[in-house]
Amino acid sequence: MHPIRLTSFGYLHLPTSPDGVPVPPAADRIEDVRDRLRDPAAASDILDLDGLDPRVQDVVLNTPGARELLANLADYANLPAGPHHIAIGCAGGRHRASGLTELLARAIGDRGREVVVEHLHVHLPRVLKTPAGPHTAHAEQETVR
Repeated sequence: MHPIRLTSFGYLHLPTSPDGVPVPPAADRIEDVRDRLRDPAAASDILDLDGLDPRVQDVVLNTPGARELLANLADYANLPAGPHHIAIGCAGGRHRASGLTELLARAIGDRGREVVVEHLHVHLPRVLKTPAGPHTAHAEQETVR
């Protein structure tokens, strides 16, 4: 079976189309968690951490709806004719998207699948307000599991 690629990203860091709509990475499935999962960045003890930290992952996992979403994505990834690439986005890409991507990589890996993880925006500072102009995404971290 082919390896599955997982990408986390932040909508506020994406390039935009001519009509101003953010253009997410190309993927078989794009999961937008901005309205589905509470932003863990509101918790002051993890504010300066990112989704690569187990404490952030724990907060994300314990957010209402997160376990169900994680199970759904892991089942989807394990389908015989399943996806090659799943992208998960939140506002800034630092907490929800990257934390959920790490949790999903572990769940898929536990099922014996090879996983390639890419975090596009986890290294960027927290987004405190909506940017005035379009930004370009850059892949900075990539690991094979």
